[in-house]
Amino acid sequence: MGGVGAPTVSRSAPMKAFLVAPSIVAILLVLLAGMVEAQDRQFVAAEWDKAAAAEYLDARAEWWTTWSGAARDHETACVSCHTTLPYALARPRLRASLGEPMATKAETRVLADVVKRVELWNEVGPFYPDQTLGLPKTSESRGTEAVLNALILATRDEDGGALTRETRRAFENLWALQFTRGEDAGSWAWLNFGLAPWESDGAAYFGAALAAVAVGRALDQYASLPDVRERVTLLRTYLRKDSADRTSLDRVMALWASVSVGDVLTETQKQSLLSDLWLFQNPDGGWTLSSLGAWQRQDGSLPVKESDAYATGLISFVLLEAGVPRDDDNLNSALLWLAQSQDSATGTWTAASLNKDRDPESDRGRFMSDAATAFAVLALERAESLNH
Repeated sequence: MGGVGAPTVSRSAPMKAFLVAPSIVAILLVLLAGMVEAQDRQFVAAEWDKAAAAEYLDARAEWWTTWSGAARDHETACVSCHTTLPYALARPRLRASLGEPMATKAETRVLADVVKRVELWNEVGPFYPDQTLGLPKTSESRGTEAVLNALILATRDEDGGALTRETRRAFENLWALQFTRGEDAGSWAWLNFGLAPWESDGAAYFGAALAAVAVGRALDQYASLPDVRERVTLLRTYLRKDSADRTSLDRVMALWASVSVGDVLTETQKQSLLSDLWLFQNPDGGWTLSSLGAWQRQDGSLPVKESDAYATGLISFVLLEAGVPRDDDNLNSALLWLAQSQDSATGTWTAASLNKDRDPESDRGRFMSDAATAFAVLALERAESLNH
């Protein structure tokens, strides 16, 4: 045990053995205590409340689909990177754990809106038209929505076991808007409202990575179709470009894309990313979103330095997807931090805005916590699944 062998006791020297034994016993007790403490620091699934997390996510999705700010034509709601998309990715993963027989009312509404907008693609208006917000908001809206729709429906199909007609249609819409020439070839126009991290300069890379994840999730060997392979090659080339010089957040997304469609990051780049992530990891095991890029808050307030669940959940989930062992010391510390950081009263995990010092109790102030809660769920559920 711990490299310490059993004591050798001389039959001719009983007094000596008597004097030595207590010291060895003390050492063994210290080692045993250390082992117990190490076991106590291991992540265990029972340490977080799945039902409370589901209740929060459902309530926020229901609020979003009825909020006037999210309302769009044909009685639909827009898809958001902070609330709707994370919800659509995470909520199905809780269903089996909670023994739910079918999608919740909130899930059904979110999916119905996506399907409706996919099928009426040429009739529904963009999320943000040029006529009211100026160029190029229509093209940005279409590109962003096409990526999010494809990812949401490909994720839904994973439970059904087959690629549905509307998901194929979503991918048709996606490829029709992919840039095929110029420096942005392989990517899509992406919403930019100057809001970090998802709607700001450079966020098109985040969108392209999500498109790769969508393709990777598509069933029925969709990615192997000849015309799709050509598009994915273009996408992969875009994601590879300058990947080493991008923000740590973009590189995490590149790793997720690489898991999904392959050959985005080299093995050397993957190891470099891991080294940087371990360097940025806080002593408590978490990560801070503001440390993963060079963002400045618009109101001049100081960025939050404490660990947050969006950064920690996203990184942990992607690392698990990429095959980093769950019992890796650094990753285990992150999972343990997540398991212990859920708010017991609300079921949520929190993260702060990169743009303003927002009231965390306000609806807009909860946007980052919506994403944080969803990605905490994704990471913890993925870690638990590796036990089975």
